[in-house]
Amino acid sequence: MKRKITCLLFAFFAIVSCGKRNYLNSYGTQDLSLAGAWEFKDDPSDVGIAQKWYLEKRDEMIMLPGSMTSNNKGEEIRLDTEWTGSIFDSSYFVKPEYHEYRQEGSIKVPFWLQPVKYYVGAAWYQKEINLTKELAGKRLQLVLERPHRETTVWVDGNLIGTQNSLSTEHRYDLGNKLTTGKHRIAVRVDNRIKDINPGQNSHSISDHTQTNWNGIAGQIYLREVPEVSIDHVRLYPDVQTKKVRVVINLINKSGSSEKLHFKLLANQISGGNTTIPTIEWNEHITGDSAVIEKLYDMGSDAALWDEFSPNLYALKVSISGDKIGSQISTTTFGFREVGVSGTNVAINGRAVFLRGALECAIFPLTGYPATDAASWTKIFKVARSYGLNHIRFHSWCPPEAAFDAADRAGFYLQVECGSWPNWGTSLGDGQKIDSYLYEESERIVKAYGNHPSFIMLTHGNEPGGKNRDAYLAKFVTYWKNKDERRLYTAGAGWPVIKENDFENISDPRIQQWEQGLKSIINAKPPQTLYDWSAIINKHKTPVVSHEIGQWCVYPDFKEIAKYTGVLKAKNFEIFADRLKESGLYHLADSFLLASGKLQVLCYKADIEASLRTKGMAGFQLLGLQDFPGQGTALVGVVNPFWEDKGYVTPAEYSSFSNTVVPLARFEKMNLVNTETLRIPVELANFGYKPLENTTLEWTISDARGAVLFTGNLPAKTFAIGNGLEAGLIEQPLASIKMAQKLVLTVNAAGFKNSWDFFVYPAALPKASTDILVTSKLDNNALAKLNSGGKVLLTFPKASIALSKGGNIAVGFSSIFWNTAWTNGQAPHTLGIFCDPKHPALSNFPADYHSNWQWWDAMSHSNV
Repeated sequence: MKRKITCLLFAFFAIVSCGKRNYLNSYGTQDLSLAGAWEFKDDPSDVGIAQKWYLEKRDEMIMLPGSMTSNNKGEEIRLDTEWTGSIFDSSYFVKPEYHEYRQEGSIKVPFWLQPVKYYVGAAWYQKEINLTKELAGKRLQLVLERPHRETTVWVDGNLIGTQNSLSTEHRYDLGNKLTTGKHRIAVRVDNRIKDINPGQNSHSISDHTQTNWNGIAGQIYLREVPEVSIDHVRLYPDVQTKKVRVVINLINKSGSSEKLHFKLLANQISGGNTTIPTIEWNEHITGDSAVIEKLYDMGSDAALWDEFSPNLYALKVSISGDKIGSQISTTTFGFREVGVSGTNVAINGRAVFLRGALECAIFPLTGYPATDAASWTKIFKVARSYGLNHIRFHSWCPPEAAFDAADRAGFYLQVECGSWPNWGTSLGDGQKIDSYLYEESERIVKAYGNHPSFIMLTHGNEPGGKNRDAYLAKFVTYWKNKDERRLYTAGAGWPVIKENDFENISDPRIQQWEQGLKSIINAKPPQTLYDWSAIINKHKTPVVSHEIGQWCVYPDFKEIAKYTGVLKAKNFEIFADRLKESGLYHLADSFLLASGKLQVLCYKADIEASLRTKGMAGFQLLGLQDFPGQGTALVGVVNPFWEDKGYVTPAEYSSFSNTVVPLARFEKMNLVNTETLRIPVELANFGYKPLENTTLEWTISDARGAVLFTGNLPAKTFAIGNGLEAGLIEQPLASIKMAQKLVLTVNAAGFKNSWDFFVYPAALPKASTDILVTSKLDNNALAKLNSGGKVLLTFPKASIALSKGGNIAVGFSSIFWNTAWTNGQAPHTLGIFCDPKHPALSNFPADYHSNWQWWDAMSHSNV
């Protein structure tokens, strides 16, 4: 709901001056902002309730919206700070190299971004208001947007209630008994994990990402609510009939029956300006609540919502009566239907491919989620520029502003109920998290269920529990029966159960957990023939691959200066110190760029494998953005601020992640010039419509961009889908006399994709006789060196002592996630950085970074 800003002409709060901005709500009354200075007191010993702090005035102040941390309140970081989140690698606490970072007053931790202060416990936020005669005796509601996490409210010492949603506003009915004059509001916020445990690594509460903060991040206001009011409206569009089923939920606090007049009026607010004719009727309301249903015909030309045309409507529900006056509730919605087409997700009956990434509640300046439209508009704009159309909110649910921005951007959202029920909690075992997930999902759907971007829901991430599957089968069935406006699955990652509308599993990706150097990218010579058909064919439901990628890059130390808010990159400072100690800090930017090029190559391989898989429903990257926690996982091509790092542009990235992507199946990426290049070409077309009579053009260029070969594939019509055969490129390579990198580019109606491959002469140049090639630094090699000669020293794999680096596992790919969280999973390297002009590489085509031609050498090398 959008509220007009107005000027309040009377003094409402003792502290707030006249002219404080307030907001006109749907009831025709004021939403009176409580933003600003509040009295504050932390309560680490949890004595405030027993000592009736809710009656006392405090001298200490705090600014809300905000958190204790954003107000520089809390405890100093200590070695024994009790963090919220698992620490798998505890070597920081004992290893000598971390000694200087364990000193009181200068603590630096490598696990995640470090807050300037830390506090877990109860804290009190209090405000005295001066209620005017206009509001005295009126029913008032206190609204707290995005508190964290449990709130308890008192007014004038009277307990109003307790709420604990991690995902939606906390709304408290204050009744209609408040008189003119001063009143004291006390809000106790408690961010401890208590009897409701969503899992300490859940991104809704964990220090791995947004931090376990204490405060209220969004709007805080008092609302005057009529005695008979619209509690909420649920909209169920039918794209076939072009009608909307309007479900109006009324609350009647008047104590009597009411005769009400209803009106429905819709108008298009994006993509056009159509106004739908009004319908009106009367209803007689009895009891303390009522549910009114009405079908509203939007007309045969009602505009549909999807990623290509995010058309939105605003529906105004108006009620009026002799005793209550009039009120209007405005709901934004889109005409869209989500379903299944074969093994694809379908929007309005058309198959889509979900090109997704995770959003893990990473907000480094505030340490809590943004609640403003501009922040979320930026996030979706950046994600779109990299070719994405989908965001999964890992173990958390974003605020209203995110849904609103996604609606306007045409993004598809997977929302979760704030839980990663593993590590200290589980599902189906009788813990309070079992009932909480039902309650929280109800709150989420009530608050955000009308948003067309909200197409998928699950409880959370990677659940545990011996009775997990039975519990989740009931959970999924409950929601499938209750609300058909979205798709449901048992969990992100697992389990696969028959009740699922779609599967969210990790099987279809290049690197699996604990796979190490046995993954396809490390164990097999480079090629692009593989896909995940054997996995997809096992499932009758759509498969969206879980957390693909996880390819690391070197830290960008220039980023340290960007952390000007509550979180500091102390982990980066530790890493920078180590590089300085080694005398290599001057190469930091070079390491970033070189490892970044390899990272992009790995992501390209992962994404294209998904797109080559006919019938696959999509992927979810981990990630597009860096992940600051779990030991630091720099897996993004953009940093936590959604800024690029300088080694790949959005245009380059979206060449292999887009609505239309040409795909080439290389049998191998390294060839000799006696071979003929034979490349089957396919198209993944998930655009708005089929590509009619389309000719794919191809070129092969050298490293300088000079075109060596060119051709066209036969014109075809490409339907919506993937695995669409385009033709075969056949090109003899005999004219390539020198070893060199070549680039194949395929253009499909302006959508271009490219692949580097390498061609070598079958007859290699004669090796220089003045270079001694040896695997041992023996007397012969030393004599050669002492006489001014040249030696190429090549150690066989696994021949170096562990103390000299023999314990560092070399693979072709970048590091998967990191080594701290994966118990040292191989590989342990981030590719190569070399001087391509070095004489040793004169007959070996190379850039300064890894590419496919290095696979063989790296697969048999040591560090």
